[in-house]
Amino acid sequence: MPLITVTYSSVRKAPSLKAEIASAVSDLTARILRKDPKVTAVIVKSVDAADWFAGGKSLAEQSLASFWLDVHVSEGTNTKDEKAAYLAALFQRMGELLGPLHEESYAHVDEVKGDAYGFGGLTQERRYIAGLLEVAPRKAAA
Repeated sequence: MPLITVTYSSVRKAPSLKAEIASAVSDLTARILRKDPKVTAVIVKSVDAADWFAGGKSLAEQSLASFWLDVHVSEGTNTKDEKAAYLAALFQRMGELLGPLHEESYAHVDEVKGDAYGFGGLTQERRYIAGLLEVAPRKAAA
């Protein structure tokens, strides 16, 4: 159920690039962070390399690509090791998709409290509680 926003800049201009980024990010999020791709939303935005500055120079001047990824997940659902593996895999995969990356390419795993985050009109906390109630053994009627 994560919401993922990817902003990127690259000299690569393939018409399929946004779809490739969305697919790769969704796959990594499912595989490493164990998030269901059926309820994962990905927003992909492109920024002109002349408008993205890192280290005081535009990416166009440096002939480099970059990205900023922000993923919202429920607090406490991933370990430090999973998040570290996710960030490393993202950097690797985005480099494959975008070309040589500037070191100042970022990803942020934003852990949100379950009572303040959700989709379809329900918080994650309410979904969790509902799931527990569905599997809880029922007492026999007296």
